[in-house]
Amino acid sequence: MVLKIKEKEDLIAPCGMNCSLCIAYIFNKFNLNKEGFHKKYCPGCIARKQNCVFALGKKCDLIANGKIRFCYECNKFPCEGLKRLDKRYRAKYNMSMIDNLNCIKENGIDQFIKKEIEKWKCKTCGESKCCHNGLCLNC
Repeated sequence: MVLKIKEKEDLIAPCGMNCSLCIAYIFNKFNLNKEGFHKKYCPGCIARKQNCVFALGKKCDLIANGKIRFCYECNKFPCEGLKRLDKRYRAKYNMSMIDNLNCIKENGIDQFIKKEIEKWKCKTCGESKCCHNGLCLNC
């Protein structure tokens, strides 16, 4: 069940996170919680009509109220909250929200998603690997 580009657009969070790579999204997608591996499901920030309530939305009125789609649209980009999130993801998962946002800003959402599909594609089944553990939870 590989998603097409337009379906994936709603899985790019305001902070630049590709929700389709997140363990909470993948567990939801494949209904893996029945195994008791993960406690939270998440369909993605935009898909659940939320604006980044976990990371930045609690502190950013622009995101919380849907006034901007991506953090790079803010004149405070990158804010301190995004810098902290980016630092954590760089250190733990070798990915950067700020780099993701700059890529979206410079190349557009479709090109970013195409790049992400190739970067994270499982060579066995074609589904996305998890950014948090590098595993394909479909295989």
